[in-house]
Amino acid sequence: MNPRRFSHFGRRFVASWTLATIFAAAALISSLALADEKAPSKPAVPAASPVKLPPGVKMERDISYVSNGDEAQKLDLYLPEKPAEHPLPLIVHIHGGGWMGGNKFPCPVVGMVSKGYVVASVEYRFSQKAKFPAQIQDCQAAIRWLRANSKQHNIDPDRVGAVGGSAGGHLSALVGTAGGKKAFAPIGGNEEQSDRVQAVCDIYGPANFSTVMKQAADDKNVRNIFKFNSPSDPYSQLIGVSLEGNQEKTDAVSPVHYVSQDNPPMLILHGTHDALVPLAQSEEFAAALKENGVKVWLQKLPGSGHGGGGFGKPAIYVLTQNFFDKHLKGADVKIELVPEADVAVDPPKPAAK
Repeated sequence: MNPRRFSHFGRRFVASWTLATIFAAAALISSLALADEKAPSKPAVPAASPVKLPPGVKMERDISYVSNGDEAQKLDLYLPEKPAEHPLPLIVHIHGGGWMGGNKFPCPVVGMVSKGYVVASVEYRFSQKAKFPAQIQDCQAAIRWLRANSKQHNIDPDRVGAVGGSAGGHLSALVGTAGGKKAFAPIGGNEEQSDRVQAVCDIYGPANFSTVMKQAADDKNVRNIFKFNSPSDPYSQLIGVSLEGNQEKTDAVSPVHYVSQDNPPMLILHGTHDALVPLAQSEEFAAALKENGVKVWLQKLPGSGHGGGGFGKPAIYVLTQNFFDKHLKGADVKIELVPEADVAVDPPKPAAK
């Protein structure tokens, strides 16, 4: 399979995160998820194709953030057509797809431009081509490139956030916890720039590869579509070894391993009936952040699975908007979790065994 393509199977799970301001009738988060490398694929939209954007938004497409780099080391940038009078905060979107599928285009958070942000949608190398830490090295290289070119694009380099779901949630969380620690060898230059971010929205991203197998086994709602430590397992395929065989690698890939008191504020969204990433992953991550004094909000969505369901509730839009506005714009808003009863939905039907 061409790894730059969506799959028939992946369309059931692949990322689609948005706010109500992007498409009024669209769900906030429909999947942002894990893809199957064996399934039929859907090609990404060719670069020459016309792009329909929200009013007042312009796009700069396929910008290389690594000079003479891999074809995947590119990003799309979304900016207001009318330049702002001052530099704008930046939201970096990292797509899902099991680290082996998905695409940076179309960007589901482009509507944030109308809310006073610049948006970058980042592509990265997939695990079929390069094993971890290539994926986080790419994301950090993109962040450094964006800071190095911030004046050209009217970006405030001191106000950068990250958002993603599933594999993208994992990478966003890792950007947050490992940022500034030089845990991964930098690539792509711009090493004088920081790879830290100031806020992270992690949507059901895996947080600890050392505990995910047991948590999945203990969670009656988890009915994985893959077998751990097999060719269909995106976790072990990402690090290139069994999840039970190399503690050093499972630690290195896990955002929870880098938690410290200087981590940025984090908003975590996770459905109680997620059949791919156990809710316990986010509970463990949130507990570690809280223990270290990091501001963290874990929004549980009763009945929701790996996307869909309660993720499209207006209250989730407001929570997410307020989170970024407070931490990237300094807005005087209070971050309050939505009462679980207000976002509860009927759980999905159990997957066939």
